[in-house]
Amino acid sequence: MKQPITTAKAPDKKTDEQALVNSELRYRRLFETAQDGILILNAETGLISDVNPYLITMLGYSREEFVEKKLWEVGAFKDIDASRNAFLELQKNEYIRYDTLPLKSKEGRLVQVEFVSNVYQVGNEKVIQCNIRDISDRKRAEQALLAKEETHWSLIENLPVGVLVHAPDTTVLHCNPEAAQLLEIPAERMLNRKVRDLEWQFVREDGSRMPYEEYPINKVIDSGQVLKNFVMGIALSDSGQNRWGLVNAYPEFDSSAQLQQIVVIFTDISDIKCADESIKRHLEHLTALVEIDRAINFSFDLNLSLATLLTHVIVQLEVDAADVLLFNHTSHTLEHVAGRGFHTKAIEHARQRLGEGYAGLAAQERRTIHIPDLETEQDSYIRKMLLAGENFVSYHGVPLIAKGRIMGVLEVFHRSRVERDDEWLEFLKALAAQAAIAIDNVSLFDNLQRTNTELFQAYDATIEGWSRALELRDNETEGHTQRAADLTVKLARRFGLSDAELVQVRWGALLHDIGKMGIPDDILLKHEALTETEWVVMKKHTIFAYEMLSPIRYLRSALDIPYSHHEKWDGTGYPLGLKGEQIPLVARIFAVVDVWDALRSDRVYRSSWSVEKVREHIQSLAGTHFDPHVVSVCLNSDELQA
Repeated sequence: MKQPITTAKAPDKKTDEQALVNSELRYRRLFETAQDGILILNAETGLISDVNPYLITMLGYSREEFVEKKLWEVGAFKDIDASRNAFLELQKNEYIRYDTLPLKSKEGRLVQVEFVSNVYQVGNEKVIQCNIRDISDRKRAEQALLAKEETHWSLIENLPVGVLVHAPDTTVLHCNPEAAQLLEIPAERMLNRKVRDLEWQFVREDGSRMPYEEYPINKVIDSGQVLKNFVMGIALSDSGQNRWGLVNAYPEFDSSAQLQQIVVIFTDISDIKCADESIKRHLEHLTALVEIDRAINFSFDLNLSLATLLTHVIVQLEVDAADVLLFNHTSHTLEHVAGRGFHTKAIEHARQRLGEGYAGLAAQERRTIHIPDLETEQDSYIRKMLLAGENFVSYHGVPLIAKGRIMGVLEVFHRSRVERDDEWLEFLKALAAQAAIAIDNVSLFDNLQRTNTELFQAYDATIEGWSRALELRDNETEGHTQRAADLTVKLARRFGLSDAELVQVRWGALLHDIGKMGIPDDILLKHEALTETEWVVMKKHTIFAYEMLSPIRYLRSALDIPYSHHEKWDGTGYPLGLKGEQIPLVARIFAVVDVWDALRSDRVYRSSWSVEKVREHIQSLAGTHFDPHVVSVCLNSDELQA
């Protein structure tokens, strides 16, 4: 049996045309609303045929100043030779990209952009689309990060040890001058090259050549562990001798436990290879600096940071006692803040004016003060009496300076005469620099916290003042607002709201009737029943509240209660007639609290209701006026039991 022949229906021409129109409309909308600048050029003539609004806004030129112009005829692209050459390259390769291209807006402002151009075939015509993305903010952020990294690296640049930082594939990312000197290879020949491609020749302690697999960097990569006290030789090409180094290397991982970089530290021990104590001291110093740096970076507790610092000062510098005096910028005095190694607590009461005594002189003149024999020196300051019985014979005071400001003084004391070399003094200054950073970090953090606290207290006091001002206008509700706010916060906590959200709940509750400031006294204070016309006016207080509070940015999250606390679960409330869970949760909670406190309070026209009567009344309104779940949680709470 033959199957019936079916024929496909011919496409509707109008439908195709409409689809084309819709497609063009979608493209036009994307073009107009794109958050990148877009230029459309004729690929043959180079004339600009279209420009989107974002680029007009970005560069400040009008549409007329773009259209029918060549790229280099527009002020932002005035580098004529470069623009022409780029256009020729684009015509040839049909693609060109600049990751960073500086443009100038019409008013002369520099705009860093990412510039990508492609050639497309549209029908029988070739067009060029240029996408121009403003990356000025990103560049500024990158520059700020680079400045921070450069500051950190400048510290490493001055360390008396060689430091190399490698990527996980062994590529050299950073190399300080000491490392270049130890390896006898200029830093520029090592940077951005993998270890296998470098001319390093390492030897084992027995003098045999070290295979590539045993290089410290590879040991760390393979094991993922810290490499400590690894002794090896560096074969010097000129003399044929070995320079001996003590290597410590450690991996650094990111938050997802992926290897981020490897830090390799070389200490030249050629002259002191057999001097174990000296080597140990170097390592301990470096470890101390790292531990102090970690204590500073991971804690804003000044006592903890200084305790860590002073412990290392006494152990690493082999001194008998040390303390930190903090500079009070208000009284211009140095005050004891932390100390270790003292026999008595008398030093804790020390106060010394700027310029007085050894510490005052160190701070004022911003230089290290060394008193090798305290018996022959006369410090007129009263602290000489405070140190009686300590038997100190020598003293060092180092000013603590951060960002050009005096932070205090680090003092160290000896009870016996000891000669100290330049290395010891430099390490003392390094520890003092760490102390200054710790104090500065904590000061910045404390100032920020204090400012935030004062600002929050000012907000809170202002809001409470507004609520009290409203209650002064209506004596019958005196105390209602504060009670309702306190109760609402307690109940809202039962619904899992965070502390930050509870602050907004409290503010919203305090301001729940703020809109009544816009209601005339003859309506607000009327004891008789309101007329229908008067009710229309009274109900506007929620709208007035919204209009008053919404312009205040920090109160926008608190608007739910003032605006919606008269909405009802069944949708018969006002001002919007919201229904069910359309009503914000905090407004549903406050609605219960508002009725509870009002009925539990005496009024001129009635006495307060009993607890049981109020509970029954609220329960009866569950599902109509109130959210049934909110009613259940509230009535089962301890707060609404009495």
